[in-house]
Amino acid sequence: MPGLLWISSRASRARAVGLTSDVIASASLQRIVRVDPTAVARRVGRLGSVRTTRSAPTPPGAPTLSGAHPAALEEHAISTATVPAPSAAAREQSQLRLAALATPPGALGRLGDIAVWLSSTQGQVPPIPLTNVRLVIFAGDHGVAQHGVSAFPPEITGAMVRTFLAGRAGVSALARTHDVHVRVLDLGCTDDFADLEAGVRADLQAHKVRRGSEPIHLADALTQQQYADAWVAGETVAREELGQGADLVISGDMGIGNTTPTAALVAAALALPGSAVAGRGTGVDDAALTHKAAIVDQALARLGDRTDDPAEALRVLGSADLVATTAFLVTAARAGVPALLDGLIGVACGLLADRIAPGAAAWFAAGHRSPEPGQSLALQSLGLSPLLDLGMRLGEGSGAVAAVPLLHSAVALLRDVALLEDLG
Repeated sequence: MPGLLWISSRASRARAVGLTSDVIASASLQRIVRVDPTAVARRVGRLGSVRTTRSAPTPPGAPTLSGAHPAALEEHAISTATVPAPSAAAREQSQLRLAALATPPGALGRLGDIAVWLSSTQGQVPPIPLTNVRLVIFAGDHGVAQHGVSAFPPEITGAMVRTFLAGRAGVSALARTHDVHVRVLDLGCTDDFADLEAGVRADLQAHKVRRGSEPIHLADALTQQQYADAWVAGETVAREELGQGADLVISGDMGIGNTTPTAALVAAALALPGSAVAGRGTGVDDAALTHKAAIVDQALARLGDRTDDPAEALRVLGSADLVATTAFLVTAARAGVPALLDGLIGVACGLLADRIAPGAAAWFAAGHRSPEPGQSLALQSLGLSPLLDLGMRLGEGSGAVAAVPLLHSAVALLRDVALLEDLG
């Protein structure tokens, strides 16, 4: 499969998914699996049988991304439809089951909330254990990185991509520990990766849109066609991951300077100044932080009244990797597969995903809180409360991967804890 990098040494485990429309309800909340036919239809019907096949066929009419695709803008327009909500029936039944567990009321705290959310996204009570969590790292360079907004040079982007491929990055270690499959893709790196073996390079760049992006305070980041190609790339990657049976997806990031465009995107979405959203990123000093906020303000001034169009804001202020990430999240939500968001980059893209495709946020959970102020503001707008608050600012999807064990714990509690009525 193009671009796939298996970090976990453990074999992939197939997940059994019931496809019956029968709902075996019980007032006694016996241990059953409840299948919501609406949720199943979303997962199976919208993108083909993505929940039951282990292959990753190219969807009919899917474009190749080696050049301009005339239908790309039409594909994007289709993607902006409202996203159906997770199963309300499963949410209600899971809340009843949670209340019936042999635990004091509210004793499970956030773990109970997460279990209920997972039940609603799966349309099943109790929720099915997560056995195929998949992380895709979207990498790309940013023209603004050449303008004093980062503590590190842009060349670090390519170096870190090689580190992902070698399985030696921070998120690589976490993914191995928590059985998360990792894939890294070059959407817009300036590095050509000419030193890589031909097959590895081809997989890495299978969805590449361009080299870098324009500096957002001086020019639009992407052309209309580049935006469309990046959007279709994100949709295609999501379909590939869902075709591999993903039951939870995570978007990761790599790109020196990427906290500047994402801060600008949050500022545009929430009508905030640069000073409210700019953070230290890779660790810039006070002078650089002030400069970064000014760059964001300059980019917002260029955007002007286009802030009312989230897709246009994403094209003007984003990059190929950020557009693809947003499309990836929208496509997963539309397919009925939940996503765990990481730091500023993932949450900013989640915010744009929900504005471009209203309702997408119901399929998102926040893995952790980043020190970046823009992330907290975006989380508040999305109505999401992060699972972890460890002061992490590594990026890569690492904070979300670190939170994966909490989701496993939530599922186990709602599935395996005795009910009060079972006590002798």
